[in-house]
Amino acid sequence: MSASSLHTVRPVKWLTVTAMLMALNIVMSSFSIPVPGGHLYLNDAVICTAAILLDPLGAFLVGGVGAFLGDFFFYPAPMFVSLATHGLQAVVVSLCAHKLAKEHRVRGALAGVILGVLINVAGYSLGRAFVYADASAALLKLPFQIFQASFGAVVSMLLCFKGGLLAFWNKFSVR
Repeated sequence: MSASSLHTVRPVKWLTVTAMLMALNIVMSSFSIPVPGGHLYLNDAVICTAAILLDPLGAFLVGGVGAFLGDFFFYPAPMFVSLATHGLQAVVVSLCAHKLAKEHRVRGALAGVILGVLINVAGYSLGRAFVYADASAALLKLPFQIFQASFGAVVSMLLCFKGGLLAFWNKFSVR
């Protein structure tokens, strides 16, 4: 492959994977699993997984823009909260996973998803208080928000590091 064709192939692969993960985020935000305290959405796992695999821009597109579009199509009230919260969460997870501990990627990713959980919980708690003008609604949902964000973080870590997704990704890297 020539150098010029490498420059054209990589952006196409990056764009394709980013778009596919964004679409998966939108789909996963369209349905939920009813659990005590609310509904469990699996898009948090998609966001954290994409952030571990992709660069910060790709992570923001999947996490922030994907969550925004999912809310826009299915439940528009919190769409800007989702854009800011999941966008920031995805960028922080991506930066930690790629820059924090390069030789121990699992440590960087773990630090990133822990920070991501904190960003998610804080963002949605403040967002609920602002969108619904009621801090009691945010406090009522706080334990469930912690559970949902933590569940997504754990699933993404298991997929990437125990399920072999990161090894597969590195083999066919689109960076």
